[in-house]
Amino acid sequence: MTGRRRWSTEEILDTAAMLLRTGDAESFSVRKLAAALGTDSSSLYRHFRNKTELLRAVADRVLLATMDGHRPEGDWKQRVTALALRLREAFGEQPQLAAIWGRYGSGGTGSRLVMEELLQALRASGLPDPEIPARYHRLVILLAALISSEAGLSTVSSEEYAQGMEQFRVAVLGADPEHFPALAHFARDIRPLGADRRTAFEEILAAQLAHIEAKFP
Repeated sequence: MTGRRRWSTEEILDTAAMLLRTGDAESFSVRKLAAALGTDSSSLYRHFRNKTELLRAVADRVLLATMDGHRPEGDWKQRVTALALRLREAFGEQPQLAAIWGRYGSGGTGSRLVMEELLQALRASGLPDPEIPARYHRLVILLAALISSEAGLSTVSSEEYAQGMEQFRVAVLGADPEHFPALAHFARDIRPLGADRRTAFEEILAAQLAHIEAKFP
């Protein structure tokens, strides 16, 4: 009798990423992954100690792909912006993994490459070294929040989106001026959350970088 096939770590991560593209971190399980591979869970625990470690490894592959071939160009703000847009694009193609990155983080090689580039860019800005860690931390929180939030919207089905838009129109255009005077006043100019996300992303990031620049000695 032939034994079960031995799956490589990369093959396991490939299958996990495929499952996560059609599901989410909550419904994902090592048992489901093992079933998709035609093996048992115990064989996967030889590669990863638990589900969280596996999810972090999957997210780190996105970061690795993001940094593959990346060449820093321009001043420090251009470097940060270019990296942020690369991350946004990479997780936009795999939105379920964006939530995993924002929730679990990653300590793999991809994560270290992203951290290194952001820290190098901040050092190039002229900020004193003692201020860089705190600025880096705020910047990463902002990027993770924006990218995870945007990715969450992209996983909404067309039916769910249509329902949400109808609720938005009722809530905004139907606002009672007596109880919601400001909302009624701006109703025709208020845009739904999913509108023009790239511009909003770039403007929010630019504002954060301008805030950092204002701290220069």
